[in-house]
Parts: sequence; structure tokens; C-alpha cells
Amino acid sequence: MSVAEETLKEQAREVSIQQTAPIVNRVLDFLSSVRFGVVLLCVLVLLSLIGMLIIQQNVNGFDAYFASLTPAEKTVYGSLGLFDIYHSWYFNFLLLVLSLNIVLASIDRFPSAWNFISKPKLDASRKWLLGQKQSATVEMRGENEEEIAGRVGAIFKQQGLKATISGKKGKLYIFGESGRWNRLGAYIVHVFLLTLFLGHFVALQTGFDADVRMMPGQTTNEIQLIEFNLDKQERFAVGLPFTINCTDIEQKLIDPKGSIEINNTLDWRTQVKIDDPQYGETVADVSLNKPFSYRGYRFFQASAITVGSARNMTLELTPQNGGETINVNLARNGSANLPDGTKIDYEAFFPDFVLAGGKPDTRSAEYNNPVVKLNITTPDSEKKSVYAFSAKMPDNIPIGAPVAGYKWRLGSFEKSPLAHVLSIKYDPFDAAFVAWYIGGFGLIGALCFVFFVSHKRIWATIDEKDENNFEVVLGGNTNRNEQGFEDKVKKIVEQLNQHRTY
Repeated sequence: MSVAEETLKEQAREVSIQQTAPIVNRVLDFLSSVRFGVVLLCVLVLLSLIGMLIIQQNVNGFDAYFASLTPAEKTVYGSLGLFDIYHSWYFNFLLLVLSLNIVLASIDRFPSAWNFISKPKLDASRKWLLGQKQSATVEMRGENEEEIAGRVGAIFKQQGLKATISGKKGKLYIFGESGRWNRLGAYIVHVFLLTLFLGHFVALQTGFDADVRMMPGQTTNEIQLIEFNLDKQERFAVGLPFTINCTDIEQKLIDPKGSIEINNTLDWRTQVKIDDPQYGETVADVSLNKPFSYRGYRFFQASAITVGSARNMTLELTPQNGGETINVNLARNGSANLPDGTKIDYEAFFPDFVLAGGKPDTRSAEYNNPVVKLNITTPDSEKKSVYAFSAKMPDNIPIGAPVAGYKWRLGSFEKSPLAHVLSIKYDPFDAAFVAWYIGGFGLIGALCFVFFVSHKRIWATIDEKDENNFEVVLGGNTNRNEQGFEDKVKKIVEQLNQHRTY
């Protein structure tokens, strides 16, 4: 190959690089632009709003919501991934691009911002100072410039400004500033935003959440996750490394005589016992404002199955042969013993008792005709069933006849729902904790720092007019809160006028 050919190829390569570089630069400039980042953030907020308006598939009650949709809505929402929008590819892609935008913008602008605060401008010309929005001139008398500079620097410090006195070309300059780290506030916001995004992404990829219905006496070592793919509902079991045993549920009502609906509820409480082969037994109380964490699993109180039941009850037993009424306290799924050796075991509670096809059932979820079914074991080991009604039953009907030597009646009871629904969220790396607590609260603090702290800078230069007579020229600026900075400059000028000597 000749030298001429090599030269031509080299020139062609250089031309190609020159043509390619501007495109790459334009792409990088676009990806790192603030406007592009704001647009991405607005789109993510819009998608999050859609996720709030459209019930997501992992939320309790989604199956009823899904059934209420038209076939067209199911097809459109399902094909767009709106039923699980936070796991959709486009949501995660937007998070990735926005994170890239934040990183590139920080890399592009941070060096100049760091130089701005690490190497501040210490001197300024008279013309530049008088051209600032806040400027003033004060005449002062003193023996020399050093004395005047010392007075000005002391007044700057009194006003909360860090003062630096420097000389250049035979002149003295006083520079005062406060809140300089505010210039890095945007980058602190970037760090917490990235923490929020990263924690959210890791939590979605490594964790899951599901609802589980808990009734006293129920034991389970797995939960079921539900996925809706258009009109197809799929359930699959997720095994837990421990067993959950529900021991008690309690509902605190605003009006104890009212219903057990949500609008009459102060709190739900679910007590579970966790039997872990590795760590033994752990008792957990889960309330509305008191979640429980265990090995990366967080238990939240989600809702309740508001079919009437009873947590505790009082039975009134009247001996068949006469005598005083015996009051017996019985807990749900509990048992009690009578003085004569009769054993009482709880079996079921019916809030609105009815016989349907010869079998006990409830007509509604309300406490219209509450009845508790009991299993009785007599002293001679004979087993019988009895229904204790809250209402007084006539003696001449079979269901009100004495059983095991007693007439049975349900005296009073503590209202409780049939079951509670717990939301179990699994987050092995506590990514959600990092995201919402560190990232979220850190972001709030960073934004407060950005908007409520300002970087104030003020310069003073000293010009000697005649012997022992000097003119101090002040000028400065701030990145926000102009009115507050104007007041500070006025105070500085007032103090300079008070301290000048004639």
C-alpha cells in the first residue's frame, strides 16, 4: 500500500470520526438534559397514578374488580400490563432511563458546581459590584485599608457570613458567604432519588406480596399468589420457611353495639404464632398501625371478612331441675368445664341462624339471630350438640329443650369478624425499607435543604479617596430568597454606618 493511499484512508477515518462524534454528543446531551429528565419523571408519576386508579392484581379485592370489567377493558388493560404496572417492562425501562439521565446530568454538571464552592471568587471590580442587584457604597474613615477591612469582615461574621480577606494588585477585598453547600443540593436530591429507584427496583425483582386469610385455629405454611393474564386467572403456591398459626383475632369497634363494618372500626388485631424449625416459636401481634417483621417478611393488617362471629362469649346455663343460673365464659375455639364435670367445646358461631336443608347456616352477615353451636361431653362421656340462642326460646320447642341437664342460652358476646386478611410482603434485602425510609425521607430532607437554604455571597472592595478616608463598595447575590438577602445587605450597611468614624 502506498503512502498516498494510507494518507487518504487516514483522512477518511478522521472525517468519519468528525461526522460521528457530534451525533454521540447530541445523544449524550439529550440524555443528560434536565428537560428530558423532567419529562421522564412526569411520565412515571402518570403511570403511578394509573396504578393507583386501576386496582393492581396483588391487592385484596382485585378478583371482584376484574370480574366487574367488560371484556374489552380486560383485554386492553391486560395487554398494556395495567393490572401489574409496577412490574411492567416499560415502567422499569423508564426507571432505568431516568436513572441514567440523573447520573449523566450529575457527571456533566458536578465538576463545575464543585469548583464553584471549592474555589470561590474572592475579588470583584467596582463596576461589577455596582452592577449587582444588591449593592451599596459606604464612606468610612480609618488609619489604613487593613483597619477598614477588619471592620467589614467582623460585620460579615456577625451576619452569619464566613469572611475572607484577600489582596490583589495592591487592593484589599473582603468576601463573605453562607450556605455554599446548597449549590450541591441538587446532587444530594439525585443520590436519594437513585436510592429510591434502586430500592424500588430490587424490591420488585426479589420480593413479592400476597394476601392470606387468617381464622383462629388456622395453620398454614404457604401463601397463594394470583396472576391475571387477560381473562385467565392463575394461582400458584409460595412455600414459607415457617408455619403460621392464627391464635386470635380482635376488632375494636367505635360503637360496640354497632356493626363490624370498616366505618365502625378503630383497629384490627391479629395474633399469630410463627413456628420456625430454625429459630423456634415467635408470637406476633399485627395491628393496623403496627406491622410485624420477621426474616424479611412483613405482616400488615389488610382487611377483614366481615361475617359476624364472636371472640368471647358468656353462656347462661339454667339447671333443668332448678337452681341458680350458671354463667360460663367461653372463648372462640375454646373449652370450659362445669362443676359437675361436663365439658363444653366451642364449634361454630352463626350471626343470623337458620336451618337450611336440615343443616345450620346463616342468612346474612349481620347479628340478627346470633347462635353458638357447642359440643357437650357429659360426665359419663356421652357426646351431644347444643345450640345456644341469644334470644329466649320457648320451652315447648325441641331446639329449646334442656341438654345434658341444662337449658342453654347465649347471654352476651364480643363481636368479631369471621377472619382477618393479612398482607405478607417479602423483601429479603430490605430494599423497600431502604427505598421508602432512607430514600424517601432523605429526598424530603434534601428538597427542604435545596429550597429553604440559600447560598449568599457578598463582596466588598476598599478604595482610598483621600487621607484616612475610604469608600467601601458592596455587592452580592443569592440563588434564592432575594428579599431575605436584601434585608441582610441593609443590615450590613447599617452596621457599617454605625461603626464608621469621622
